[in-house]
Amino acid sequence: MAEQYSTSENPIHRINAWLRSDAPDSIFQARCQRFYFNWLEFKSNPIALLGFLIILVLVLISIFAPWITGGDGLKQDLSQRLLPPSSKYWFGTDGFGRDIFDRIIWGSRITLFIVGLVGIIVVPIGMLIGTIAGYLGGWVDNVLMRFTDIFLAFPRLILALAFVSALGPGLGNAVLAIALTTWSPFARIARAETLTIRNAEHIMAAQVQGASTGRILLYHITPLCLSSMIVRLTLDMAGIILTAAGLGFLGLGAQPPLPEWGAMISAGRQFLVDQWWVATIPGIAILTVSMGFNLLGDGLRDVLDPRSGE
Repeated sequence: MAEQYSTSENPIHRINAWLRSDAPDSIFQARCQRFYFNWLEFKSNPIALLGFLIILVLVLISIFAPWITGGDGLKQDLSQRLLPPSSKYWFGTDGFGRDIFDRIIWGSRITLFIVGLVGIIVVPIGMLIGTIAGYLGGWVDNVLMRFTDIFLAFPRLILALAFVSALGPGLGNAVLAIALTTWSPFARIARAETLTIRNAEHIMAAQVQGASTGRILLYHITPLCLSSMIVRLTLDMAGIILTAAGLGFLGLGAQPPLPEWGAMISAGRQFLVDQWWVATIPGIAILTVSMGFNLLGDGLRDVLDPRSGE
């Protein structure tokens, strides 16, 4: 097989043969093969692929927002207020005459900022607490898991409201509040994964060689927990978006005039009967993106979780 992909004249055929080789020559090649076969399995799932395309479109429109929109979504024009969708204003205008299409596009940046920053915060926290509890066990496990149970006992939105009320309204405080209410399930998953692998042969071999607890957790246990954490994070994105929208709806998240989708729904609820598009369009955006993350998470679970097919 090695000769086949090294002597083929077509570069595409060479790469394809290299990825399908039965005997990889290096760790890098083995990792590339794993990613390639995971992608093939993921691509064969049309529902998961739909979710991936929705999130890809969200990322692209947030990147190219200045070129897609005609403004920043903040400029007011009271002479154009509450206009219905048309060729000039695709999604109509709101109570201040702002183009809802522009605000939806710019609001996608806020949505990605929230889910991205929350993900960066909660995964390391959950991984740290879960792996330490699962590996050390004993009283350390009991203390950390009882602390985790306290956060799991409260509904996420109610707990987020309590934190935001204490910290004060604002986008940064909303992100921090959401992160503080989201990390606990990740700790539980990391602990469960650690309990299943802490007595594995490669872990025992590292212990015999004198590896420290920190090194074992960082280099031997954490990489094996990552796939489960990625799947959980993707599935939790919809909940994060809904919590952020709920805080924005109540005036505790992103503050006006920022085009946050939850705040847009709150501002448009007074026009819901006669000017339905003011609140409905942001609601559809939240629904679509949440569905995209759920579909993507289901697909990643099928690919990354070897137990999903049992």
